[in-house]
Amino acid sequence: MQILRVNMEQLGVRWESVPPEYERFGGRALIAKILLTEVPPQCDPLGPHNKLILAPGLLGGTNLSSAGRLSVGGKSPLTGGVKEANSGGDAGTHLARLGVKAVIVEGQPADGKLYALYISRNGAELFPADEWRGLGTYATVARARERWGEHCTVISIGPAGEMRMTAAAVACTGYDEQVSRMAARGGLGALMGSKGLKAVVLDASGCEAPPLADPELFRAAARRFAQELAENPRTGRQGSMHLYGTSAIVEAVNEMGALPTRNFRAGRFEAAENLSGPRLRETTLARGGKAGTRCMANCVISCCNLFMDPTGNPIVATLQYETIGMLGSNLGIGTLDEVARLNRICNDLGLDSIETGAALGVAAEAGLARFGDVESFVALLNEIAAGSVLGRVLGQGAVVTGRVLGVSRVPAVKGQAMPAYDPRALKGNGVTYATSPMGADHTAGNAFGVRDKVNPLASTGQCEASLKLQLDVTMLDSTGLCLFARPPVFADPQLMVDLINGRFGWGWSVEDLQEFKKTVLRMELEFNRRAGLTSADDRIPEYMKREPLPPHNTVFDVPEAEMDEIFSSL
Repeated sequence: MQILRVNMEQLGVRWESVPPEYERFGGRALIAKILLTEVPPQCDPLGPHNKLILAPGLLGGTNLSSAGRLSVGGKSPLTGGVKEANSGGDAGTHLARLGVKAVIVEGQPADGKLYALYISRNGAELFPADEWRGLGTYATVARARERWGEHCTVISIGPAGEMRMTAAAVACTGYDEQVSRMAARGGLGALMGSKGLKAVVLDASGCEAPPLADPELFRAAARRFAQELAENPRTGRQGSMHLYGTSAIVEAVNEMGALPTRNFRAGRFEAAENLSGPRLRETTLARGGKAGTRCMANCVISCCNLFMDPTGNPIVATLQYETIGMLGSNLGIGTLDEVARLNRICNDLGLDSIETGAALGVAAEAGLARFGDVESFVALLNEIAAGSVLGRVLGQGAVVTGRVLGVSRVPAVKGQAMPAYDPRALKGNGVTYATSPMGADHTAGNAFGVRDKVNPLASTGQCEASLKLQLDVTMLDSTGLCLFARPPVFADPQLMVDLINGRFGWGWSVEDLQEFKKTVLRMELEFNRRAGLTSADDRIPEYMKREPLPPHNTVFDVPEAEMDEIFSSL
């Protein structure tokens, strides 16, 4: 495999051999290593010295189920620290099959114009794309496929990324109708926009899966992995993840009192049943949509959906829990049609629905919209699309919106909005939000899955649970595995070791794997330290420590001293 360097100042591309110090990293781990090695930690995130990094996981390109996620990274315009966001779809698989270890985008175009990067088995080239300026992600994909073929995979930004809004995401196409799979968090769409890069187009036709160091070992491990996923009560064909996707947990989060409601003022939403997984599946199938479909070709879980409007026209693929929480209950919106409408607009503009939902909730708190009134929120999204002063404020995310509008109740850590789990009722997630190098990000270590082992309302045991989760997730993010495919490799780490050894022949042990996880977090924490982040940034918003959350009327009370020591064992 090779590194593809893209110099936007000189508008040139260069292939390089993979440096030895990068060889045993992939995905999130490789992003951390490149940032720590090549990017000045205190640079302007939207300036010429930051780098946009696209990296498949270590197991990307293989035929292993659910291993095709793409990691997108750089210094975050939102948090000012390290950032990796990953996306489903075909990009991770196709980039790996093209022999690309990472795409590293450097500099900025002197002419201020937009460009598209095309990568195929014949090489890579930059093309002018200024005529695509202002296009949403859906139209951008259509234009790219008109030029390079329907089979191409497209990574793109919308107008929000072009305008360098720090709520901007990076959109990836996927299997079937999956057009807008988002590498959503951290404002990486703004970073891509700052590079003048409108799209990356991948044509992997004719490319094969990468070679295996030990085919017999890898294939045996891959078969066992797929079989265990298929037999698991959550990921199998009768499991909740296949039937309902991430929306399966709406009612459970609501019942535990952690579902953000009206700018995190309550943990239960009276219309949660209308937003639930069963309701989503029933509505989707009744309208001729799809449920239990895939975002990437090799996935036995198939947790995605294609949501249609009442007349049978596609609206969005896929409608997910985080979006339902942040554009639904968080805004007092109680129907799937209204949530899907807001989701479609966000996807097309290239916005993170989590960050945008939080910003809209703050705006409603300031009186600029009305909770429960979808039209008032559509009007605010139209301001973002127009690039008005108000729209540019909202497009900078929840913290800037709160600061400009004088709202102190802003659910964010390190400048990044919280996902759809209130940390006062799921305190393990609060610890992850506060301490993760990634800022408020549930994918960095979601304690929802261990709520039966650690009382989510207790102030004790949360740091230990969060640390284990944060370590385990680095493995998934670095190999390209989907979070929902974790049961087999979490239950038996040797299975992950066999997959890695089968692919690369490194002779790893379980102990080596555990050290790898620690190494990833150490690199990320070191980059943040050099960037100027301190323990003062590792804090839940003050109002959540004193404002009880109904229905349990709890506050976030995990001791800060314990959180400050969470990584002491690394």
